[in-house]
Amino acid sequence: QVRLVESGGGLVQAGGSLRLSCAASGRGFSEYNMGWFRQNPGKEREFVAGITWIDDDTLYADSVKGRFTISKDNAKSTLYLQMNSLKPSDTAVYYCATTWASNVVSTSSGVYKRWGQGTQVTVSS
Repeated sequence: QVRLVESGGGLVQAGGSLRLSCAASGRGFSEYNMGWFRQNPGKEREFVAGITWIDDDTLYADSVKGRFTISKDNAKSTLYLQMNSLKPSDTAVYYCATTWASNVVSTSSGVYKRWGQGTQVTVSS
């Protein structure tokens, strides 16, 4: 089993940057697809970015494409989300999650089986 702990959230002005980290403990980090999702109160959890386990293929939501970059360091068992040119609409709790290894990134939250506790990102205008 893999346990996930996010960090790196905070308050930033519009146009600024943050880097989120997701540290994984347990076996098999490099054998899972991984993703970042975000959620605001009363709204559904929204796919942000994902990465496959074997080829590091990536997929981004249209709303973040060109501004966010997902990456992972298998040696450190850590997933990252570099967020640049942040907008107030990026404000949310951000979660990392894992799902079974595949050569395709899934955008459906129901596919992901293990989740971190979330980290708050607030972008002020």
